[in-house]
Amino acid sequence: MNKIMLAALLASSSIASALASTRTLYVADDKTVITGRNMDWQEDMKSNLYLFPAGMERDGASGPKSIAWTSKYGSVIVAGYEAGSTDGMNEKGLVANLLYLAESDYGTPKANGPFLSISLWAQYALDNYATVAEAVEALRAEPFSILAPTLPNGSAAALHLSISDASGDSAIFEYVDGKLVIHHGKQYNVMTNSPAFDQQLALNAYWKGIGGLTFLPGTNRAADRFARRKAARRKSILCHQASFGSVVPTG
Repeated sequence: MNKIMLAALLASSSIASALASTRTLYVADDKTVITGRNMDWQEDMKSNLYLFPAGMERDGASGPKSIAWTSKYGSVIVAGYEAGSTDGMNEKGLVANLLYLAESDYGTPKANGPFLSISLWAQYALDNYATVAEAVEALRAEPFSILAPTLPNGSAAALHLSISDASGDSAIFEYVDGKLVIHHGKQYNVMTNSPAFDQQLALNAYWKGIGGLTFLPGTNRAADRFARRKAARRKSILCHQASFGSVVPTG
């Protein structure tokens, strides 16, 4: 039986370690799926937990041209600034996480909309989709333009979205240079912050070649945390394989 656990560790941090969030996806031999993330932000986001039922009438909170929908699935979410959903899981086991990405560029909104506030990006996925594959197929068509107003603390609302599901499938959604970029597959099991995900993959390929037991980068930079998290996953899988001979490393 598939089990899903969503670990959301919420804490305020010093400016030196601000914006140092990491999301990791793990699938065990018994098909247990665990999605974990930490939220290292520069201040207390006044986070609260909310339980939303299916059947809620919603809109994109972007004025008269907002996209409108009725939630298909109930969800439990973590709110940020009481303005939107930063993390959550719906009743089908779809998990959504928003992390900071300075390179985000959502492009010029379509003149006639419909529009979706970035504060509801994760919630839109939780309300409408049961699996990652379903979400990727629908969101690839870009059914809305994202509007990204300034956050209550004055910071830019520059975010990318990760989703995972009960099968261990995963996808990363980023807007770079005004274009939506989607990375879909179970191998995309770690996400941090800058740089954009395709560059993260290139940097990780370098560190993977060196080998995690030889040397790993040690700062709190997002690219370094990405490399360490991927190396830790490979090490744990290889140790399990050596003990039980049943797992093939997937990165």
